[in-house]
Amino acid sequence: SPVYSDDLSRRNGEVYRLTTALYNSGVKGSTVEERANICLALLMGYNASFVDHGEKQKHVQKILDYCWDILETLPASLLKLRLLTACYGEVFDEPLADEGRAIIASWDSSSLTAEQMEAAEEFQNVVDNAYPWEYIED
Repeated sequence: SPVYSDDLSRRNGEVYRLTTALYNSGVKGSTVEERANICLALLMGYNASFVDHGEKQKHVQKILDYCWDILETLPASLLKLRLLTACYGEVFDEPLADEGRAIIASWDSSSLTAEQMEAAEEFQNVVDNAYPWEYIED
């Protein structure tokens, strides 16, 4: 069914509000996987929202700074690929893409789960469209 602009704006504002509430609660978790999931949720929430009350970029940068430590200790996994994808979508740092490619290459392509296929497709989409809002002239 159609979503009207006022409803879209309300929903988007709610995503931003919830993401900011999670951010303000602090990145807590007893395991590196829990902290990675929280960072992933934060990056995805801020990325999905077009709302910004002036602190969004500062929050995203702090999350990214925290992610660098998490990525160093997080084992190669579906979660790590998702976090690499979210981080790469913010900074377009090629070593992140290389690590994502290595994770995908390590998977047995004949027995991929639906989640692995979706994550690999999302990763490739972000890598292929690194600058979706800019025109790059050759």
